[in-house]
Amino acid sequence: MIALAGEAVSREEVLVKLRERIVLFAASHLSRDAAEDLAQEVLLLLHEKYTHLDSPEDLLPLSLRIVRFKMMSLRRKAVRRGEYSQVSIDDIPLPDLEASPADYVERKEMRERLIRAMGQLGERCRELMRLKLQGKTFPEIQKILGVRAINTIYTWDHRCRKHLLELMGGDWER
Repeated sequence: MIALAGEAVSREEVLVKLRERIVLFAASHLSRDAAEDLAQEVLLLLHEKYTHLDSPEDLLPLSLRIVRFKMMSLRRKAVRRGEYSQVSIDDIPLPDLEASPADYVERKEMRERLIRAMGQLGERCRELMRLKLQGKTFPEIQKILGVRAINTIYTWDHRCRKHLLELMGGDWER
């Protein structure tokens, strides 16, 4: 029995009052459900590890300190899991996978311009572009073309792309 303001109070009654205070404190920072869960955890901890404390003057500050630590732990866990940066699936716009007629026409015109420009390139540039489109790396292209220095391949690539851009009118998007 604990004497509180001139009356005898049992430890269970103190814990009930303490639970209300813990829930109110935690609910001011978290959701009500999370506050209820935290209160249960704190009371369990008080019951298991702090049975030697009986007075409300000792239990209240201790329980609020424990709640603060547990709230910080929850926040760290939420940050670690990325819960603060999550976007609701309802808020994500779904892309229209169907190509619009305008996109189709633009792609067709671009392809025609590219084919015309590629036909006007020299043989070495067409061969270089063909090898790059096959996914060959610059060292592989160097061996296939029989060039001694890889920097020569880089220079040819730069000049060919520059010439191709000029043949297409100076802009990839136009």
